[in-house]
Amino acid sequence: MIINGIDRIEEYDSLFRGKRLGLITSPTGLNRNGETAIRILHKRYGLSALFSPEHGVRGNMAAGAPVDTCTDEETGIPVYSLYRKDSKHMTADMLSKVDAVVYDIQDVGARFYTFISTMLNALEDCAEAGKTFLVLDRPDPLDGLTVEGNLLKEEYRSFVGAYPLCIRYGLTAGELARMAVSQKKLDCDLRVVPCAGWERRMQFADYGGVWVPPSLNLPTFETALLYPGMCLFEGTNYSEGRGTANPFAVVGAPSVNAPALAKEMNRKKLPGVWFRPVYFTPASSKHEGVFCSGVQVHVTDRHLVRPVDVGVRLLYECMREDGEFRFLPPFSGGKRRAIDLLSGDRLIGGRIGGADELLSSYHAESRSFQEQTKEYRIYQ
Repeated sequence: MIINGIDRIEEYDSLFRGKRLGLITSPTGLNRNGETAIRILHKRYGLSALFSPEHGVRGNMAAGAPVDTCTDEETGIPVYSLYRKDSKHMTADMLSKVDAVVYDIQDVGARFYTFISTMLNALEDCAEAGKTFLVLDRPDPLDGLTVEGNLLKEEYRSFVGAYPLCIRYGLTAGELARMAVSQKKLDCDLRVVPCAGWERRMQFADYGGVWVPPSLNLPTFETALLYPGMCLFEGTNYSEGRGTANPFAVVGAPSVNAPALAKEMNRKKLPGVWFRPVYFTPASSKHEGVFCSGVQVHVTDRHLVRPVDVGVRLLYECMREDGEFRFLPPFSGGKRRAIDLLSGDRLIGGRIGGADELLSSYHAESRSFQEQTKEYRIYQ
């Protein structure tokens, strides 16, 4: 049985008792009985504030939509936004309301998921303000051993890449916080309430429980497993499946020859996956209301699949086969392409010639990063 940090607060009662607590959470912040961290902490200690990441503390905001400061209807606790148009940081006024900030969100294990960016910003803010930062830890659902992808380069740092991590980094939120405090030399009173029963080889499917979608576009564990590679298509004119029943498992566009693409991808014999031609009409996002063709990626062996390799090879095949394939231009006022912010450098579609050469450089960087992070592990 996996016991998350929220289920162990009685053992660590002294960390919370007598403090004005603020909580960063989302709908995934639940204990083993399905009770929210909001309700548990407020009932036991009294919460002074809630801090909202992307999607809102109750999950009622769309991806990318700014979150407003408001009052939580269920508890009456003030909710301060950490996903504002003008800033993603805590203000001095917000921090004046609390003595300690608690973080309880189920991570996805991919660098561009914005919850870890929120956590890292809050960690810096608490260090500067002299506030305690408490992580109620949870397992990395993708496992704690497998590292994939390149290391984010400093000039491509953004809110979808807030720290020099590999795309799939193989750490829990608590371990990542420990690494950030050490590497950035933050003067922060960081405390981690560890989970119990988790071994690094375990994926979510090994320990079961209910998959609570971290966002609407990660409805299943399988989509979360594919996400570290398939999310790269967000930087292209292809649909990554948003607005369909299979986001991040389906990729396509009006110009795709679906049978040919599926045949070519299956010819590569990538471990742990099978490609099927599909036809779909997204209900929202890119190509909304337009008939598209493409492929669905089916996971046949979740332990063997390497999603970053899958995503990169599929992307390069689409570049080669489809004359209508394009990378999206920089966002309004920006200078860096979306694909560069997601991938963490400018190598995709750049000077490196193909997928083999690109992935060779990725593999070298991921091996180096995996060694470097071993000293921050809580779970062996």
